[in-house]
Amino acid sequence: MRKDQPEELKFLIYISYSYSLPIGEPLEAEILKRHSTIKWFADEPDGFQCLKNKKNVLQDIQEVVQYHPDIVLTITDNVPDFISGIKVQVFHGFNAEKRRFKRDHFRIRGFFDLYCTQGPSTTSVFKKLQKRCPHFEVIETGWPKVDPLFPIEKTKHTKSRPTVFIASTFTQRLSLALREDVFKEIQRLSQTGHFQFLMVVHPKIPLEVKEKWQQLTNKNFSFYDTTQLIPLFKKSDIMFSDTTSAIQEFELQNKPVVTFNHFIPKPHLINITEAAAIETALRKAMQYPDKVMKELYKFNRQLHPYTDGKSSARVVDACIKFLNSDRSYLKKKPLNLIRKFKVRKKLNYWKL
Repeated sequence: MRKDQPEELKFLIYISYSYSLPIGEPLEAEILKRHSTIKWFADEPDGFQCLKNKKNVLQDIQEVVQYHPDIVLTITDNVPDFISGIKVQVFHGFNAEKRRFKRDHFRIRGFFDLYCTQGPSTTSVFKKLQKRCPHFEVIETGWPKVDPLFPIEKTKHTKSRPTVFIASTFTQRLSLALREDVFKEIQRLSQTGHFQFLMVVHPKIPLEVKEKWQQLTNKNFSFYDTTQLIPLFKKSDIMFSDTTSAIQEFELQNKPVVTFNHFIPKPHLINITEAAAIETALRKAMQYPDKVMKELYKFNRQLHPYTDGKSSARVVDACIKFLNSDRSYLKKKPLNLIRKFKVRKKLNYWKL
C-alpha cells in the first residue's frame, strides 16, 4: 500500500456506546467521498446494537486485528494498543464540566497518537499537556458531530408558544430527570399549552426513569428515545437541561439555555436552583437577554469557532497528513500496563 494515496487508506471507527454513532457518521460520509475503506467496531453491547443496520461492521476483535487499519478514529476513552494504525482521539462529547477539575475530558491515557480538538478552549489545554507528555500531536479540527448543525438556520424568537428542548444527564447527583419536583413542574407546564416540549435522556439513564417521562406524552410533550439530537436542536427555540455536554452542542446555534443546578454555572447560562423557577426562566430565555447572548457568542468562539460544517473533512485531512509525516520527534508512549491489561481483558484478547 502506498501511503501517498489517501484513497487507499483503511479507516476504523472505534466506539463503545450508541451516542457515538452521530459523531462517527459524518466521518464515515467524508471517508466514503474520498473512496477509502471504512469499518466500524464497538467494544460494548450498546454500541454494537446501534450498528446493527450497518453492513461495514467488524464482528469481533479478531476481525479488527485482521482488518489492519491505517487510521483508528476513536470515539471513546480507550483503544487497544495491539491493533495497527495511528490512534486518533475524536471525543464523544464536549467538556460537560461535571467536576471542578478538568480530569475527565483532558485525561491523558497514553493510547493516542493524535488528538483532534474541538476549538481553542480544548486545544490550549491539550497543547499544555503535550509539553508534559510529548508522545502525541494536537491538531484543532472542530468536532464532526456538529457538522449537520451548519449552516445555522435563522429563527425568530418571538413565538408565543416556544419549543423547549429538554435533555438530562445520567449522572445521579446532577440529573434533572431524577428530580420529582422537576418532573411535576414539567408535567404542569405541559398541560398549560404555553410551551411545546421535546425531551431526551442519556442512554445510560435507568429504564424506569425513562418510562416515567415517556408517560408524560401529550400534544404538548414529546419524548424521543434517540441519540440523533441535531434535528431536535433545530426544531427548538430554547433548551432546559442540567449539566451535560449536549448543552454546548445546542448553544452553537446561539440559542439560550436554562440550566437546573448546573455544576459550574457560567454567564452564558440562565441557571436556576428550584423547580418553581422553571417557567419564569424559560420566559426569560425566550427574550434572548442581551447580556446572556453576548456571553454566549464569546463562549462559542472559544468552544467551536467552525461554522462551515466541514470539521469531518478537517479531521480526515489531519489524520492523513499526520500519518504521512515524520513522527520521529514524538516520544514513546508510556508502558501503560494496567490500562492495556484492562483493555485486553474486556476484549478477551491475549495474543502478543
